[in-house]
Amino acid sequence: MTKKSGHRYHFPRQYRLVTASDYQSVFNNPKRVSTSELLFLYCKNNKGFSRLGLAIAKKQFPLAVDRNRIKRLVRESFRELRSQLSSVDIVVMARKNLLNMDNVQTRTQLDKLWGQVIYKGKLL
Repeated sequence: MTKKSGHRYHFPRQYRLVTASDYQSVFNNPKRVSTSELLFLYCKNNKGFSRLGLAIAKKQFPLAVDRNRIKRLVRESFRELRSQLSSVDIVVMARKNLLNMDNVQTRTQLDKLWGQVIYKGKLL
């Protein structure tokens, strides 16, 4: 790890949904928040911390550069707000409309949805 990419930007494996069963538990009985560009599916977990999964479809975003930009923005916003989230597993899905948005607009949408998850997560 380089000095510039230090610990602050690290995204440990424990905070990720990595197996099919992790994703399936969210898809089986999700709560939802969405905009026309993004969909967050989430459900309570018993881990004591939140975990993030990304489902950015190649069919919707054929260029890897677009998929990677979206994933980078979502991971960054999750890392910044992770401490405010209750114990939930979250899968973020992007819709094709997101291609028309720049990074600032995308980040605004993400912040809006994270706020809804934080609020509704406290009600779970």
